[in-house]
Amino acid sequence: MNLCAMGSIFNQTTAAFNAMLVSLAALALAACGPTPDRAETEGVRLEGAAVGGPFELTSETGETVRWSDWDGKYRIVYFGYTYCPDVCPVDTQKIARALAALKAEQPDLAAKIVPLFITIDPARDTPAVLTEFTDAFSPDMIGLTGTEDQITAVTKSYAASYARGEELDGGQYLMNHTNLAYLMGPDGAPLVAFSGDMTHEAITRDLLRWVE
Repeated sequence: MNLCAMGSIFNQTTAAFNAMLVSLAALALAACGPTPDRAETEGVRLEGAAVGGPFELTSETGETVRWSDWDGKYRIVYFGYTYCPDVCPVDTQKIARALAALKAEQPDLAAKIVPLFITIDPARDTPAVLTEFTDAFSPDMIGLTGTEDQITAVTKSYAASYARGEELDGGQYLMNHTNLAYLMGPDGAPLVAFSGDMTHEAITRDLLRWVE
């Protein structure tokens, strides 16, 4: 599966990133007893992978939130930043469209999912900025920020990478980052990773396979 990020400024073909993908693929192959439907999963299966974990971040309202606040819900976790010129808006729109399609087809299932957009650029992505960004795609999407240490810790727990990239005029800059969306189960365990090259239709199909 091609998991390269869109555009040269988001090149993810580093040795560490490739090693992570190989590990995830191996875990997917090692998963035992898939149901016939889930055997057709189009994303990267993550059952049993050491991905995710507890965190404490800041919500769009400025309040402290914890991973456990959404216990019992499926969660889609995406790492990005609002100043991203191309990849993040495209990926976020696909997630939003996938959820909208699921809501139209199976509203009860859609109600079980919480989409989380976690910034990797906390210096610029304030709660107010995140609110404007996520609301442009879905009223159900929740933006989260935190300190640099908090963001580093949570991305590390997802084997996701990010780094400050090209410097632009006016003191602006780009960020290089992994663009995977992670579907986590009601118990917080990882289920599937959606790559940037998946369509929103493919994501919807996988949600129908995994959300119960």
